[in-house]
This record gives sequence, C-alpha cells and structure tokens, in this order.
Amino acid sequence: MKLPTGSREKISDSLSDTKRSHLGEEFAALHRELQETEQSMLVIIDGWESSGKGFLLKDLTRELDPKHYEVAVFDAVDQHDMGYPYLRRFMRQTPKAGQIMFYDRSFYYDLMSDYDWDQSPEHFEHLIEDIQFIEHALNDDGTRIVKFFLHQTEEEMQENIQELEADDYRHVRLSERDYYQLENYSAFKEHFERIMEETDDIPWHVLYTKGKKNQSRHALQICLNELKDLLENGNKVEIESLPALPSQEELPLSKLDLTQTISDEAYDAQLDELQERAGELLYQVYLEGQSVIVAYEGTDAAGKGGNIERLTRQMDPRGYDVATVSAPDKNELAHHYLWRFYRDFPSRGRMTIFDRSWYGRVLVERMESLTPEARWQAAYEEINQMEHNLVHQGILVLKYFIAIDKEEQLERFKARAEDPDKQHKLTDEDWRNHEKFDDYLTAMNEMLVRTSTNDAPWVIVSGTSKKYARLTVLKDFIKQLEDYLEHE
Repeated sequence: MKLPTGSREKISDSLSDTKRSHLGEEFAALHRELQETEQSMLVIIDGWESSGKGFLLKDLTRELDPKHYEVAVFDAVDQHDMGYPYLRRFMRQTPKAGQIMFYDRSFYYDLMSDYDWDQSPEHFEHLIEDIQFIEHALNDDGTRIVKFFLHQTEEEMQENIQELEADDYRHVRLSERDYYQLENYSAFKEHFERIMEETDDIPWHVLYTKGKKNQSRHALQICLNELKDLLENGNKVEIESLPALPSQEELPLSKLDLTQTISDEAYDAQLDELQERAGELLYQVYLEGQSVIVAYEGTDAAGKGGNIERLTRQMDPRGYDVATVSAPDKNELAHHYLWRFYRDFPSRGRMTIFDRSWYGRVLVERMESLTPEARWQAAYEEINQMEHNLVHQGILVLKYFIAIDKEEQLERFKARAEDPDKQHKLTDEDWRNHEKFDDYLTAMNEMLVRTSTNDAPWVIVSGTSKKYARLTVLKDFIKQLEDYLEHE
C-alpha cells in the first residue's frame, strides 16, 4: 500500500457543505440502534505523530452518548503490562455488545514505533500474526473494525511540530517520537506502507484530506457508512471447511486405555516426592520470571478438582491462581468469549490453572446450542492461534484432559448423591449431560483432534483410577517444566 505524496485530496462539495455536527448526530442515531444489538464497533486512529489524531477523536465522539462508548489510549507498554501476554491489554479493552470503542493508537503501536526491524524479522511477523488474530477474532464475533491512518507529508509534519513547539502544552503534545519520525521520515513512510499492506485484509482508510475539519467529515462519513452496513448486513465472515476427522477407532478417546491403574502402595511411595518437586519447579518459575498456564478439561466427574489439589499440594500459594470457569455472567457474555480468559492469564513469575477453560466454546456451548455452529467451528483455529501467540511469548501452556467412560461416570454420580459431603457437586445439569454422554464424546474427540498442536499438545489421561491420573499429571507437569526452564 502506497501512501500519497502529492497535494491533499478534496472531499465532495456535498460533504464539505455538511456540518460536522449533523454527521455526528447521524452517527449517534445509528449508535443508538447498535445498542439494541449484540454487535459492536472498534475505531482505530493511528498515523504519524503530530498529525491531528486528538482533533479527529474529539469530532468522532462529540455527539455520541458517553455511556455507550469508550476511548482507550495506548502508548508504549509499561512495566506492569510487560509482565503479561502482549494482547492482554488490548483484549481487555475490546468493545462489548452494543458499544463503540475508540483506540488512540492500538495494537499497532509496537510495530509502528520503530522502522528498523531488520534485526528481528521473526518478531515482526509474529506481531503481525497477533494483530491479524485479534482483528479476525473480533470481526467474526460481530465487531466492525474501522482503521484510520492519518497521513502527512514531511513538510507538513515539520510545520505541525513547529506549531506545537509554540503551544503552552508542548511538553504533553510533543515527544522525542515526533522528532524521531521526522528525522527518519522516508524510512518510516516505507515502514508504515509495509505494515498496512500486510494488514489490509481488514482495510485501512488513509485520511489525507485538505483541512482538519474536512478530514473529520470524511472520517465521520466512513464511520456512518460502516455502521449502517454493519446494522443492515452484519460482518462478512469467511467460513472454511474443516479437515475430515480420523476414523472412529483412531479418535483419541477411542485409543485411550481406561483400565490403567496403580496400587495404593506405589501411589503413596511416589506422591510426596513428586509434589515436592512440582513445588520446587514453580518456585524456579518465579525466580526466572517465566509464566505457566495449565488448562484442565475432561469428562464430568473424572476427578479434575482432586487432580488440581494434588498438583498444588506443596506449592507456595502465592505463586499460582486457580480460575474456576463456570457459565459466563451478563458482562462476560457481552464481550468476545476469550475476553474473560485473557483477564486471568498470569503475569511473569506466576502460574494460572484453569479448572475448565476456553474450550467450553466447543464443548458445552456447542452441545447446548448456545453458540451458532459457524462460530464454534471457527473457535478451533482462534484457540490454536491464541495458544500459539502465548507460547511464542515464552509462556508454557499445558493442557490435561482426564477421561472416564459412561458407566464409571454414572457410578460416581450415584456415589455423590449418597455422600452428604459431595452432594453439592451434583446438579440436575450433570444428570442431563450424562444422558448426552455419547454426543459429548463426539465433541470431545473433535476438540482433541483439532486443538492438539505442536505449541500446546493435549495430554490425555485415563481417570478411571484417580490415583493413576494424579501421578500421571504430576509426572508430566514436572517433565514439561524441567524442559521449559532448561531451554528458556
């Protein structure tokens, strides 16, 4: 994508004669319609320093109801955010249903902050991957993304900087970044063109119009057109056909030996030593500033909770959190389904264990028809890409699936029903899900096939013997942490 080099464009006479306030009022009227839907809008304002981003932002929001839009300002990442996955601060600021979110700068900030990526082309491409992942995930979930790039010539930038130097608030409105871009204008121009070329599948709107007010009119008209199209037609979502699954006998849970067990004596002889080693390794994770995510999934009543208790028994509780995932609340439902998981991802030096996880999208949401088929099918690739991004940032992602058969599940449900101390674990939903056991088995097998990747493979464990499952997870956890810490 080439940025213009000649004179600034004129807007149409009809648009130049339209008051910005009128355009803003039309935008606000459509915004009120948006509030009655499950859709949302994200407006990204990026571009050269000193190019008038603040002026444009004020005009775009002037007539909107402030209760239903937000502005997120992104600058260089601070020490706090550096301790978390790169996309976390952006995912946490994504719009909820019915809302418009404005980004003053965005997830493009790190990419656009320097033109010299020759020394780290792999990191450049991974940032592109991160951005494409979050944009497509939001788009496919009903968020219309509008991306503006405010352009200016080198001469215009120099004039704008000189004007800002005379401003009483120059210490706020000018930074070393303005001068750095001006000094390296040609290199930055080529750099911006490269970024926009690689990320134009959700298109960029380059604003290069005469006069800031006309530029605002142009941007407001684009927002109006995009929001109207969203309300009338929804987002364009490309649905790719999924590869065929293996034959029934080759499915992961068909091949699992559910008879595996261990004697009480062998279990007692190994447990303490393994738990102590797991605790030591978590402390090493803290010392080295690494991060670990553990996701537990499995058949109902397979023993996930007891497994987590044995895994963490000798760990310092200050070093980990357990996120118990239940049905999303109203606020969580209003966001992209991955939003609440990014919220709980660990900072450097910590571990988060998820008792159930983002895989609910392709299990319970699929089984209960809570999500359209096209969306839960798309979730396989979204989840794979999210985990890939996490692993690339140096985070260890471990996934344990604990399985039992239908008969064993029924016996455990009956035992819970008869035990006053365990009756709270049994619900009407459990009995209902038991009747759908075979359908859940189909969904679980498909999940395991489609989301076991080189970045984050599934470890599938027989849970018929709870003690066998506990030792198996402990041994695998230790091995994977030792390998992870050795190579980091």
